Amino acid sequence: MESILVTGGCGFIGSHFVRLLCAEENFRVVNLDRLTYAGNLENLSDIASDFRFVRGDIADRELVDRVLEEERPWAIVNFAAESHVDRSILDASPFLRTNIGGVHVLLEAIRAVPVKRFLHVSTDEVYGDREGRDAAAEESALCPGSPYAASKASADLLCLSYRRTYDLPIIITRSSNNYGPFQFPEKLIPLCIRNAVAGLKLPVYGDGGQSRDWLHVEDNCRAILAVLKKAQPGSLYNIGAGGEWKNLDVVRTICRAVAAQTGQRPEKVESSIEFVADRPGHDRRYALKTENIRRELGWFPRTGFESGLEQTVRWYLSRPEWVARVTSGEYQKYYDSVYLRTWGKPS
Repeated sequence: MESILVTGGCGFIGSHFVRLLCAEENFRVVNLDRLTYAGNLENLSDIASDFRFVRGDIADRELVDRVLEEERPWAIVNFAAESHVDRSILDASPFLRTNIGGVHVLLEAIRAVPVKRFLHVSTDEVYGDREGRDAAAEESALCPGSPYAASKASADLLCLSYRRTYDLPIIITRSSNNYGPFQFPEKLIPLCIRNAVAGLKLPVYGDGGQSRDWLHVEDNCRAILAVLKKAQPGSLYNIGAGGEWKNLDVVRTICRAVAAQTGQRPEKVESSIEFVADRPGHDRRYALKTENIRRELGWFPRTGFESGLEQTVRWYLSRPEWVARVTSGEYQKYYDSVYLRTWGKPS
Protein backbone atom coordinates (compact mmCIF):
# COMPACT_ATOMS: atom_id res chain seq x y z
CA MET A 1 0.00 0.00 0.00
CA GLU A 2 1.38 3.40 -0.95
CA SER A 3 1.66 6.03 1.74
CA ILE A 4 0.94 9.75 1.88
CA LEU A 5 2.74 12.02 4.31
CA VAL A 6 0.40 14.76 5.56
CA THR A 7 2.17 17.54 7.41
CA GLY A 8 0.07 19.57 9.82
CA GLY A 9 -2.54 16.82 9.85
CA CYS A 10 -3.80 17.70 13.34
CA GLY A 11 -4.73 21.25 12.38
CA PHE A 12 -8.07 22.44 11.11
CA ILE A 13 -7.88 21.68 7.37
CA GLY A 14 -5.22 18.99 7.73
CA SER A 15 -7.30 16.91 10.12
CA HIS A 16 -10.26 16.97 7.75
CA PHE A 17 -7.97 15.85 4.93
CA VAL A 18 -6.58 12.97 7.02
CA ARG A 19 -10.15 11.94 7.85
CA LEU A 20 -11.08 12.02 4.14
CA LEU A 21 -8.08 9.88 3.18
CA CYS A 22 -8.79 7.32 5.89
CA ALA A 23 -12.49 7.13 5.00
CA GLU A 24 -12.37 7.02 1.22
CA GLU A 25 -8.87 6.24 -0.07
CA ASN A 26 -6.58 3.23 0.01
CA PHE A 27 -3.44 4.94 1.26
CA ARG A 28 -1.36 4.50 4.39
CA VAL A 29 -1.54 7.92 6.04
CA VAL A 30 1.41 9.31 7.98
CA ASN A 31 0.63 12.45 9.94
CA LEU A 32 3.52 14.72 10.96
CA ASP A 33 2.47 17.54 13.28
CA ARG A 34 4.20 19.65 15.94
CA LEU A 35 0.95 20.04 17.95
CA THR A 36 1.14 23.78 18.44
CA TYR A 37 -1.80 25.69 19.98
CA ALA A 38 -3.93 25.04 16.86
CA GLY A 39 -2.93 21.40 16.36
CA ASN A 40 -4.96 18.90 18.32
CA LEU A 41 -4.62 15.12 18.13
CA GLU A 42 -8.12 14.93 19.62
CA ASN A 43 -9.40 16.14 16.23
CA LEU A 44 -8.59 12.66 14.93
CA SER A 45 -9.43 10.54 17.96
CA ASP A 46 -12.16 8.67 16.10
CA ILE A 47 -9.65 7.32 13.55
CA ALA A 48 -6.59 6.97 15.76
CA SER A 49 -5.90 3.40 14.64
CA ASP A 50 -5.95 4.19 10.94
CA PHE A 51 -2.81 6.30 10.54
CA ARG A 52 0.69 6.73 11.89
CA PHE A 53 1.23 9.86 13.94
CA VAL A 54 4.68 11.44 14.26
CA ARG A 55 5.03 14.41 16.55
CA GLY A 56 7.56 16.78 15.08
CA ASP A 57 8.46 19.93 13.21
CA ILE A 58 8.75 20.27 9.43
CA ALA A 59 11.73 22.56 10.08
CA ASP A 60 13.59 19.62 11.69
CA ARG A 61 15.60 18.23 8.76
CA GLU A 62 16.86 15.17 10.63
CA LEU A 63 13.32 14.14 11.57
CA VAL A 64 11.91 14.79 8.10
CA ASP A 65 14.70 12.76 6.52
CA ARG A 66 14.07 9.88 8.89
CA VAL A 67 10.32 9.80 8.22
CA LEU A 68 10.87 9.89 4.46
CA GLU A 69 13.43 7.09 4.63
CA GLU A 70 11.10 4.96 6.75
CA GLU A 71 7.92 5.55 4.75
CA ARG A 72 9.08 6.33 1.19
CA PRO A 73 5.73 8.10 0.58
CA TRP A 74 4.12 8.40 -2.80
CA ALA A 75 3.18 11.99 -1.99
CA ILE A 76 3.52 14.77 0.57
CA VAL A 77 0.64 17.16 1.23
CA ASN A 78 1.87 20.14 3.22
CA PHE A 79 -0.71 21.79 5.48
CA ALA A 80 1.82 22.66 8.20
CA ALA A 81 1.80 26.41 8.69
CA GLU A 82 1.32 29.26 11.06
CA SER A 83 -1.94 30.52 9.62
CA HIS A 84 -3.47 33.47 11.42
CA VAL A 85 -2.90 37.00 10.16
CA ASP A 86 -3.42 38.59 13.57
CA ARG A 87 -0.69 36.46 15.13
CA SER A 88 1.68 37.33 12.29
CA ILE A 89 1.18 41.02 13.06
CA LEU A 90 1.96 40.45 16.73
CA ASP A 91 5.06 38.37 15.92
CA ALA A 92 6.09 37.32 12.42
CA SER A 93 9.05 35.16 13.50
CA PRO A 94 7.20 31.81 13.79
CA PHE A 95 5.66 32.39 10.36
CA LEU A 96 9.06 32.84 8.74
CA ARG A 97 10.44 29.78 10.50
CA THR A 98 7.61 27.38 9.64
CA ASN A 99 6.02 28.75 6.49
CA ILE A 100 9.29 29.44 4.70
CA GLY A 101 12.03 27.58 6.54
CA GLY A 102 9.92 24.47 7.04
CA VAL A 103 8.94 24.35 3.39
CA HIS A 104 12.60 24.69 2.44
CA VAL A 105 13.43 21.67 4.61
CA LEU A 106 10.69 19.61 2.94
CA LEU A 107 11.87 20.58 -0.54
CA GLU A 108 15.47 19.71 0.21
CA ALA A 109 14.39 16.42 1.76
CA ILE A 110 12.50 15.29 -1.34
CA ARG A 111 15.55 16.00 -3.45
CA ALA A 112 17.22 13.20 -1.48
CA VAL A 113 14.18 10.93 -1.13
CA PRO A 114 11.97 11.58 -4.18
CA VAL A 115 8.18 11.54 -4.12
CA LYS A 116 5.73 11.47 -7.02
CA ARG A 117 3.76 14.49 -5.80
CA PHE A 118 4.52 17.39 -3.45
CA LEU A 119 1.30 19.32 -2.92
CA HIS A 120 1.77 22.62 -1.13
CA VAL A 121 -1.41 24.09 0.38
CA SER A 122 -1.49 27.87 0.06
CA THR A 123 -4.04 30.68 0.33
CA ASP A 124 -5.86 33.33 -1.69
CA GLU A 125 -4.20 35.92 0.54
CA VAL A 126 -1.00 35.71 -1.50
CA TYR A 127 -2.76 37.71 -4.24
CA GLY A 128 -3.43 40.59 -1.86
CA ASP A 129 -6.33 42.97 -1.70
CA ARG A 130 -8.66 42.66 -4.72
CA GLU A 131 -10.84 45.66 -3.90
CA GLY A 132 -11.54 47.51 -7.15
CA ARG A 133 -9.88 44.74 -9.16
CA ASP A 134 -10.94 41.52 -10.84
CA ALA A 135 -10.86 38.28 -8.93
CA ALA A 136 -7.41 36.69 -8.96
CA ALA A 137 -6.58 34.02 -11.51
CA GLU A 138 -3.77 31.52 -11.05
CA GLU A 139 -1.46 33.66 -13.18
CA SER A 140 -2.18 36.89 -11.26
CA ALA A 141 0.76 38.63 -9.63
CA LEU A 142 1.39 37.97 -5.95
CA CYS A 143 0.93 41.04 -3.75
CA PRO A 144 0.71 39.90 -0.11
CA GLY A 145 -0.47 42.49 2.40
CA SER A 146 0.37 40.89 5.76
CA PRO A 147 3.36 39.07 7.25
CA TYR A 148 1.34 35.83 7.09
CA ALA A 149 0.47 36.30 3.43
CA ALA A 150 4.06 37.26 2.63
CA SER A 151 5.33 34.08 4.26
CA LYS A 152 2.91 31.97 2.22
CA ALA A 153 3.75 33.80 -1.01
CA SER A 154 7.45 33.25 -0.28
CA ALA A 155 6.82 29.54 0.17
CA ASP A 156 4.87 29.41 -3.09
CA LEU A 157 7.73 31.06 -4.96
CA LEU A 158 10.26 28.75 -3.32
CA CYS A 159 8.22 25.73 -4.40
CA LEU A 160 7.95 27.01 -7.97
CA SER A 161 11.68 27.72 -8.09
CA TYR A 162 12.43 24.14 -6.99
CA ARG A 163 10.08 22.91 -9.68
CA ARG A 164 11.97 24.84 -12.35
CA THR A 165 15.49 24.30 -11.01
CA TYR A 166 15.30 20.69 -9.79
CA ASP A 167 12.26 19.39 -11.69
CA LEU A 168 10.48 18.47 -8.47
CA PRO A 169 6.83 17.33 -8.76
CA ILE A 170 5.35 20.48 -7.23
CA ILE A 171 1.62 21.23 -7.19
CA ILE A 172 0.08 24.24 -5.40
CA THR A 173 -3.48 24.95 -4.28
CA ARG A 174 -4.71 28.35 -3.13
CA SER A 175 -8.05 28.34 -1.37
CA SER A 176 -10.37 31.00 -0.05
CA ASN A 177 -11.42 31.30 3.62
CA ASN A 178 -12.25 27.90 5.10
CA TYR A 179 -14.81 27.26 7.83
CA GLY A 180 -16.35 24.23 9.52
CA PRO A 181 -15.89 21.88 12.51
CA PHE A 182 -12.65 21.77 14.51
CA GLN A 183 -11.51 25.28 13.54
CA PHE A 184 -9.55 26.92 16.33
CA PRO A 185 -11.71 29.71 17.84
CA GLU A 186 -9.50 32.62 16.91
CA LYS A 187 -10.84 32.83 13.35
CA LEU A 188 -13.97 34.91 12.74
CA ILE A 189 -16.66 32.22 12.57
CA PRO A 190 -15.75 29.97 15.54
CA LEU A 191 -14.78 32.98 17.64
CA CYS A 192 -18.19 34.59 17.13
CA ILE A 193 -20.04 31.31 17.72
CA ARG A 194 -18.17 30.82 21.01
CA ASN A 195 -18.73 34.39 22.15
CA ALA A 196 -22.39 34.43 21.16
CA VAL A 197 -23.05 31.29 23.19
CA ALA A 198 -21.14 32.69 26.18
CA GLY A 199 -22.88 36.07 26.06
CA LEU A 200 -19.64 37.88 25.23
CA LYS A 201 -19.05 40.72 22.80
CA LEU A 202 -18.72 39.85 19.13
CA PRO A 203 -15.72 41.88 17.93
CA VAL A 204 -15.87 43.12 14.33
CA TYR A 205 -12.86 44.84 12.83
CA GLY A 206 -13.38 48.35 11.47
CA ASP A 207 -16.73 48.76 9.73
CA GLY A 208 -17.12 45.04 9.01
CA GLY A 209 -17.17 45.68 5.28
CA GLN A 210 -14.28 43.34 4.43
CA SER A 211 -15.38 40.82 1.80
CA ARG A 212 -14.42 37.15 1.73
CA ASP A 213 -15.37 33.99 -0.18
CA TRP A 214 -16.23 31.27 2.37
CA LEU A 215 -15.44 27.66 1.48
CA HIS A 216 -16.51 24.71 3.62
CA VAL A 217 -13.45 22.78 4.77
CA GLU A 218 -14.76 19.45 3.45
CA ASP A 219 -15.22 20.97 -0.02
CA ASN A 220 -11.66 22.25 0.11
CA CYS A 221 -10.32 18.84 1.13
CA ARG A 222 -12.13 17.13 -1.72
CA ALA A 223 -10.66 19.70 -4.08
CA ILE A 224 -7.15 19.10 -2.72
CA LEU A 225 -7.62 15.34 -3.11
CA ALA A 226 -8.78 15.80 -6.70
CA VAL A 227 -5.70 17.93 -7.42
CA LEU A 228 -3.41 15.37 -5.78
CA LYS A 229 -4.79 12.49 -7.81
CA LYS A 230 -5.45 14.15 -11.16
CA ALA A 231 -3.26 17.24 -11.61
CA GLN A 232 0.10 17.20 -13.33
CA PRO A 233 3.29 18.31 -11.56
CA GLY A 234 3.76 22.01 -12.10
CA SER A 235 0.03 22.73 -11.77
CA LEU A 236 -1.49 25.46 -9.64
CA TYR A 237 -5.21 25.67 -8.80
CA ASN A 238 -7.38 28.24 -7.09
CA ILE A 239 -10.16 26.76 -4.91
CA GLY A 240 -13.19 28.79 -3.87
CA ALA A 241 -16.95 28.60 -3.41
CA GLY A 242 -17.66 31.52 -5.72
CA GLY A 243 -19.65 33.74 -3.36
CA GLU A 244 -18.55 36.78 -1.37
CA TRP A 245 -19.83 37.80 2.05
CA LYS A 246 -19.00 40.89 4.08
CA ASN A 247 -17.72 40.11 7.55
CA LEU A 248 -20.55 41.99 9.27
CA ASP A 249 -23.13 39.98 7.34
CA VAL A 250 -21.38 36.76 8.35
CA VAL A 251 -21.51 37.78 12.02
CA ARG A 252 -25.19 38.69 11.79
CA THR A 253 -25.93 35.33 10.15
CA ILE A 254 -24.11 33.60 13.01
CA CYS A 255 -26.24 35.55 15.49
CA ARG A 256 -29.44 34.34 13.84
CA ALA A 257 -28.22 30.73 13.74
CA VAL A 258 -27.13 30.76 17.40
CA ALA A 259 -30.43 32.36 18.41
CA ALA A 260 -32.45 29.77 16.51
CA GLN A 261 -30.55 26.88 18.10
CA THR A 262 -30.51 28.25 21.66
CA GLY A 263 -33.99 29.76 21.89
CA GLN A 264 -32.77 33.35 22.18
CA ARG A 265 -34.11 36.38 20.39
CA PRO A 266 -31.93 37.21 17.34
CA GLU A 267 -31.82 40.91 18.18
CA LYS A 268 -30.57 40.07 21.68
CA VAL A 269 -27.63 38.10 20.31
CA GLU A 270 -26.94 40.69 17.62
CA SER A 271 -26.80 43.46 20.22
CA SER A 272 -23.47 42.01 21.34
CA ILE A 273 -21.75 43.04 18.08
CA GLU A 274 -18.96 45.48 18.91
CA PHE A 275 -16.85 47.35 16.35
CA VAL A 276 -13.18 47.34 17.36
CA ALA A 277 -10.01 48.93 16.01
CA ASP A 278 -9.26 47.52 12.59
CA ARG A 279 -6.37 45.17 11.98
CA PRO A 280 -3.31 47.05 10.64
CA GLY A 281 -3.14 46.77 6.85
CA HIS A 282 -6.43 44.86 6.72
CA ASP A 283 -7.20 43.76 3.13
CA ARG A 284 -10.73 44.72 2.11
CA ARG A 285 -11.47 41.97 -0.39
CA TYR A 286 -10.23 38.54 -1.44
CA ALA A 287 -11.67 36.94 -4.56
CA LEU A 288 -10.62 34.03 -6.76
CA LYS A 289 -11.32 32.82 -10.27
CA THR A 290 -11.86 29.07 -9.96
CA GLU A 291 -12.85 28.05 -13.49
CA ASN A 292 -9.74 25.94 -14.00
CA ILE A 293 -10.32 23.39 -11.25
CA ARG A 294 -13.99 23.11 -12.16
CA ARG A 295 -13.35 22.63 -15.85
CA GLU A 296 -10.19 20.53 -15.75
CA LEU A 297 -10.78 18.36 -12.68
CA GLY A 298 -14.58 18.37 -12.42
CA TRP A 299 -14.62 19.68 -8.85
CA PHE A 300 -17.51 21.77 -7.54
CA PRO A 301 -18.35 22.85 -3.97
CA ARG A 302 -21.16 20.82 -2.41
CA THR A 303 -22.04 23.00 0.59
CA GLY A 304 -23.84 26.34 0.37
CA PHE A 305 -22.59 28.91 2.85
CA GLU A 306 -25.76 29.45 4.87
CA SER A 307 -26.49 25.73 5.30
CA GLY A 308 -22.81 25.03 6.03
CA LEU A 309 -22.74 27.81 8.60
CA GLU A 310 -25.85 26.46 10.30
CA GLN A 311 -24.25 23.01 10.48
CA THR A 312 -21.05 24.55 11.86
CA VAL A 313 -22.93 26.43 14.59
CA ARG A 314 -24.68 23.19 15.55
CA TRP A 315 -21.33 21.38 15.76
CA TYR A 316 -19.79 23.95 18.14
CA LEU A 317 -22.91 24.09 20.28
CA SER A 318 -22.81 20.30 20.71
CA ARG A 319 -19.15 20.30 21.84
CA PRO A 320 -18.73 22.83 24.65
CA GLU A 321 -16.04 20.69 26.31
CA TRP A 322 -13.88 20.75 23.17
CA VAL A 323 -14.24 24.53 22.89
CA ALA A 324 -13.38 24.99 26.56
CA ARG A 325 -10.24 22.85 26.28
CA VAL A 326 -8.80 24.55 23.21
CA THR A 327 -9.49 28.08 24.49
CA SER A 328 -7.85 27.66 27.88
CA GLY A 329 -4.51 29.18 28.82
CA GLU A 330 -2.62 30.81 25.96
CA TYR A 331 -5.75 31.60 23.97
CA GLN A 332 -6.93 34.24 26.44
CA LYS A 333 -3.57 36.03 26.34
CA TYR A 334 -3.80 36.20 22.56
CA TYR A 335 -7.45 37.36 22.68
CA ASP A 336 -6.59 40.18 25.06
CA SER A 337 -3.69 41.30 22.86
CA VAL A 338 -5.89 41.63 19.80
CA TYR A 339 -9.40 42.53 20.87
CA LEU A 340 -9.26 44.07 24.34
CA ARG A 341 -6.29 46.28 23.57
CA THR A 342 -5.11 48.12 20.50
CA TRP A 343 -2.65 45.62 19.04
CA GLY A 344 -0.59 45.15 22.19
CA LYS A 345 -0.76 48.77 23.33
CA PRO A 346 -2.86 49.85 26.31
CA SER A 347 -6.15 51.42 25.21
